[in-house]
Amino acid sequence: MQSGFVVADDATVRIVRDGKGGGREKGEQAVIVGLIVASEVGFWVVLLGGLCVRYLLRRPRAGAALLACVPLLDLVLLVATVIDLRRGAEPSTAHGLAAVYLGFSVVYGHYMIKWADGRFAHRFAGGPPPVKPPKYGAARARHEWRLWLMTLLAAAIAVAVLQVCVWLIGDADRSDPMVGWQRQMLMVVGIHLLIAVSYTVWPSKDKKRAEAGDRGRARPLTKP
Repeated sequence: MQSGFVVADDATVRIVRDGKGGGREKGEQAVIVGLIVASEVGFWVVLLGGLCVRYLLRRPRAGAALLACVPLLDLVLLVATVIDLRRGAEPSTAHGLAAVYLGFSVVYGHYMIKWADGRFAHRFAGGPPPVKPPKYGAARARHEWRLWLMTLLAAAIAVAVLQVCVWLIGDADRSDPMVGWQRQMLMVVGIHLLIAVSYTVWPSKDKKRAEAGDRGRARPLTKP
């Protein structure tokens, strides 16, 4: 009878312990996800702040200094993720997402800064109109291939950071979330590759220009 109570007590302890562990794991994931959201919000806040200082307050050096702080947000996210894993946190999808966000933020962040800077300069500083991406033909295909190369680089950085996380974890069974994200990065690169190939094999055409050309060819010749 007494042993039965001991078993029951042990089971209860295990259930309570597992419950606490699950709650702790969810809390850790929430912290990482919160850092990712904060990094994205911080990116736009610092970006807009730097552009406002540069063009609205007419202080280009101070604006450039603010824009130079954008990569620090990625560094904070990276350090927080590494520290969380090194102190024994259970690896989760959130940790993998942080690595993926880091890779794409590093590569596409400069692209977004340049995009926003061109529009701010045109709107508030009398700069030239921003150049829009080409829409048709070989020019559009080249644009898509440039974007694919950026995606390839971003995915490579993400995969490398994920691999570092795998080494930090040091347990193949617990590293499944990181390996899963690595596979997804390969899928993203493959899908974007198909998009770039499609614009090369089947280049988009300007329908209005094509229709105008057809009307010109269909116009009957007039006698002099």
